[in-house]
This record gives sequence, structure tokens and C-alpha cells, in this order.
Amino acid sequence: MFFKNEFILKHLLLLLLTISLFTCKEDKGSPTINEIVDLQEGQKINLKYAEGFEIFKTKDYTILTIKSPWPESNEEYKYYLSNSVSAINMKLQGSMNTIKAIDIKTPIEKIVVTSTTHIPALELLEVEKTLVGFPGTDYISSEKTRIRIDNKQIRELGKNEGINTEVLLDLNPNVVVAFGVDGKSKSLETIKKANIPVIYNGDWVEKSPLAKAEWIKFFGALYNKEKEADSIFNKIETDYNKAKLIALNAKNKPTILCGAMHKDVWYLPNGTSTEAQFLKDANTNYLWSETKEKGSIALNFEVVFSKGKTANLWLSPSYYSSKEALIKSSTHYSKFDAFKNDAIYTFSNTTGKSGGVLYYELGTARPDLVLKDIIKISHPELLQDYKPFFFKKLE
Repeated sequence: MFFKNEFILKHLLLLLLTISLFTCKEDKGSPTINEIVDLQEGQKINLKYAEGFEIFKTKDYTILTIKSPWPESNEEYKYYLSNSVSAINMKLQGSMNTIKAIDIKTPIEKIVVTSTTHIPALELLEVEKTLVGFPGTDYISSEKTRIRIDNKQIRELGKNEGINTEVLLDLNPNVVVAFGVDGKSKSLETIKKANIPVIYNGDWVEKSPLAKAEWIKFFGALYNKEKEADSIFNKIETDYNKAKLIALNAKNKPTILCGAMHKDVWYLPNGTSTEAQFLKDANTNYLWSETKEKGSIALNFEVVFSKGKTANLWLSPSYYSSKEALIKSSTHYSKFDAFKNDAIYTFSNTTGKSGGVLYYELGTARPDLVLKDIIKISHPELLQDYKPFFFKKLE
């Protein structure tokens, strides 16, 4: 139930506090976050695809809830965003001090992010100048952000698994957007103890390309740019769905082989992965589309060769940058029809100035470009004026 009358709200909270102080019954503690939300006038922001976070807005603050920061996570993280860090406590007369939540003043003025997938969101929202530190700056491909790195406006923070906390604490950002696989990090614990908020971003856990792209709304909430984030995502979604419809006009569905061997094991995307979703939406026949394993599929060469020898196209052959590199690794690769027909395509050769692979940075934020690339490769007669953005033929 929502109360529009602030007078009633204040007196209701006062009554609750009085009962908790003087009753002889069992003490049930302070109001929970959900109970407090129920006392506020606000609305839950609609997310079309993403499942890993929620946004609830009221007149005075926003509640950002991270639900799935890594696979099989069973803990939620809540953050209270407000133009004034004291607004919430003033509104609720201090009752939130007993609740496990973090107050963050918005819009963010200084930020540290830890994954290249976060960079495009900052640029799309035109807040890239707030980025002050990053672990592994060489991996960043964006020309705009590389200029700021070269001008020493973005500090190098070492490796993601071992962030240079001394430099980070010196930067004193308003927030650190972290990428975590299990929530265990000594570096992040040190940062938290210094009272710098750490927010886990779980875009990589999402199950579809558009769900991952919708995480731009996560950054929109941090910068009070919810409307801009919504508009940007809607354009990406529209372009993605238009391309998907165009793919349905294809006269045939080429068979697709993916991946390559690593230490005698061939790794391919499973049928429920976002990679497989791209191939489905591009109206192709991915040879392992029916598999449902978690993570990548691990097979031996014989199994892959038996099924994929005559595949029309071979996409993303691991990190190999040329056919020569493939043969040098294993002469068996030359036996595939896609190798013989020069029908191998990779995104590994599209890099930034310092060698970072652009696909790993921008592909998550711009699934519409990824899909168009695959449609162009798979159905050359469609999207005739389009030039692939990430994928290039392996020479």
C-alpha cells in the first residue's frame, strides 16, 4: 500500500517505533527493506529482458537491487541512490540504519569500472569523463576512452583479480563497479572497508543478447539518466528486432561450426548461450543448437569433425588470427570444408590501438551490430549496404 500523505507516513513510523519500544511481545526488529518500500510512493521500473537487477523509484530515492551478480548467486545486494545521501535517513527517521543497504549519492562524479563491457555504457550515456581508473587499460579499445588514458586521466589499476588498492583509494571514487565470479576478492573487501561502495555488475550472467544490453539502465540509475538509458536501449532493441526479421527472408540456412581446440579439447558455445541465440536469430543452422550444458561444450576433435566437417561457415575460431596460425596449431583444421572454402570468420582481428579486442568491449552493449554481422556473413544477399563491424574473414 502507498501513502501519499507524508503526515500519515511519519505518524505511522512513529507508531511502529513506539510499539517496538514498549511492547512485551517478541521483538521483530526494525522494518525490512520491502516493508519500507511498501510505505513509499513509487514504482518498479519495467525491464524487458534483464533478470539480474531491479530498479524501484520513489520521489526521493532509487533502490537498485542486484540479484544475480554471478552464476548460482543466492544473495541480493541493495543500493539506495539519492541526490542527497541523507535524504533516505531523514525520510525514514533513521530506521534504515539497521538495514543492510548502501547509500550512494547520485549522479556519480568519479567511477572505477572493472570490465571493458562497462565502457560503452558510460560513453553512450556521455559520462565517460567520470571514469578515473581501470584494471588493465590496454584491453580498452574505444578511441574516445583511450585518449583519456593517454592523457593520464584514467589510472591503471593493475589486474582485475588483484586491483592496486593503494592507487584506487588515492583516487577515492564515488563507486566501484565490480565484475565478480564468486564474490570473493581481497581487493574488493579492502575497498569496502575504506567506505567506497562496491556494486557487482552481472551483465555477463544474462541469458540473451538483449538482456545483457539492457544493463545500460543500471548505469542510467547511477547517473540520474534513466530516460536516456531507456531511449538508447529501445533504439538498440528496435534495430536488433528489425535485423532479426530481415534474416527470416533468407532462402537457406547455412550450417555453422564454432570454436577451436585448446589442449586437445574443442570448446563450442552451448545451445542456450547468447552466442547460440545470435545464430538462431540470424536464421542459421548451428550444429550444436540443441545442447543444454552449462558453460561451453567440451568435445574431442573426432566428435567435432564428424559433425562439422561439411559446415558451410566456421565462426570465431578461438584466438587464431590467420589460417596459417590454425594450421600451425593443428594440421587437422585443414580437413574442414569451411577451411578449404575460405569461409572462416573471426572478431579477434578487430582490435583497438593497444590490442584490446573490440568485440569483448562493445559486443555486449551493441547486440544489434553483432547480429547484423552474422546475417551479412550468413546471407550475403541481405543487408547489401552493411559492412561487418566486428567479424572479418580469416585470411
